[in-house]
Amino acid sequence: MSRMGTALIRRGIYARRRLSLIAAFTGLIALVGLFGPATQAQAALPTPVSAATARTYLASLTVATENRTGYDRSLFPHWITISGTCNTRETVLKRDGTNVVTDSACASTSGSWYSVYDGATWTAASDLDIDHLVPLAEAWDSGASAWTTAQRQAFANDLTRPQLIAVTDNVNQSKSDQDPAEWMPPVSSYACTYVRAWVQVKYYYKLSVDSAEKTKLSSVLSGC
Repeated sequence: MSRMGTALIRRGIYARRRLSLIAAFTGLIALVGLFGPATQAQAALPTPVSAATARTYLASLTVATENRTGYDRSLFPHWITISGTCNTRETVLKRDGTNVVTDSACASTSGSWYSVYDGATWTAASDLDIDHLVPLAEAWDSGASAWTTAQRQAFANDLTRPQLIAVTDNVNQSKSDQDPAEWMPPVSSYACTYVRAWVQVKYYYKLSVDSAEKTKLSSVLSGC
């Protein structure tokens, strides 16, 4: 065989080896991309709409005086079964935590949770409440009193909208059923996310706002 023929064969072998190395490297990158994020914490709340969209939504909401006549928390059935033995609370705890381990009943036995409202980190699920970002009583006051029980149940267990979040229990209790004109998360940097979520939920469920609530929401959104 001529020297030229031998050289061409060698080049072909080198080219194939190079392509194999590139393919292997590309596959490694793909695997890192696939498995790497699994060790990271899940987002604590479905991402709310943008501030611009929230401002548009807020402008369309009905402004009305709130009315709590007839409210009872039991009118909003929760927590319901979501999957297997897991109810809504347990599902949110698994979603919002890091390295969460659950038992056969879906109760969280270990893990770590960061509360975005106050910046605290907890390692016991008992230290956390699942906050209804728009409280059940607030929803009743602003339109849910006219809903069916099924509609109120859907609201109380909504995992799709930014409505449920795991936070420090006593912080959630201090919030109680107050709207943003009366209470905001202690961590001020979370204000924009909080009001964007609040407006999105109210808009989706066609709930009204009172005048003080709208003023506060507008004020915070103007700085987002």
